[in-house]
Amino acid sequence: MPLEVTYEDFLTPEQVRDLKEHCRLMAETAAAQARNRAVRDWAILHVALDTGLRVSEICALQMRDVLLDGGHAALIVRDGKGGKKRGVKLGTALCQHLSTFVAHKEKLGESTAPGAPLFVSSRGGPLTRTAVYRIFRNAADAVGIPKRFSIHSCRHTYASMLYRASNFNLRLVQKQLGHRSIQTTQIYADVLDEDALVAVENLPQ
Repeated sequence: MPLEVTYEDFLTPEQVRDLKEHCRLMAETAAAQARNRAVRDWAILHVALDTGLRVSEICALQMRDVLLDGGHAALIVRDGKGGKKRGVKLGTALCQHLSTFVAHKEKLGESTAPGAPLFVSSRGGPLTRTAVYRIFRNAADAVGIPKRFSIHSCRHTYASMLYRASNFNLRLVQKQLGHRSIQTTQIYADVLDEDALVAVENLPQ
């Protein structure tokens, strides 16, 4: 089934900012009180918003997949859709956040061995997709984001922001998202058609 995306699938920049700020403040409070869940949840949502990883890819991340070397910061997706492996480049803010998060894990005594999960459930194993959906929805409810949005909306939102920020570089968006075909990525170019925006503004008044 072809990907179907419209403007209702994208969080606005203001919604992204509100969601990030809420999660950041909750994490800071939790860290000060030696509680872990909000710290972990902020790292999860930051990854979702700033990499566009699928939920299954977020759940599967292991410590060996987190590369935080200067100039080469990336998350390695080893088993993406269709069994495809890819590297997803990280911006400075997320790279610094993940460095802090890994240090937090070490302080808690969580394993940082190569095969250990990056995000650990309360039972000690990898997170489930249901748990990640719930983490997003709880945070979204706290800042008044409509119910039609889910954790997968972060992927669409990232794609739309990256497409614009890269000066409409469709190949770059394809690589970051792990789309097998450029035709799948093309849907974002169609939805975010700048010519259409100019045209409707130039309609006779």
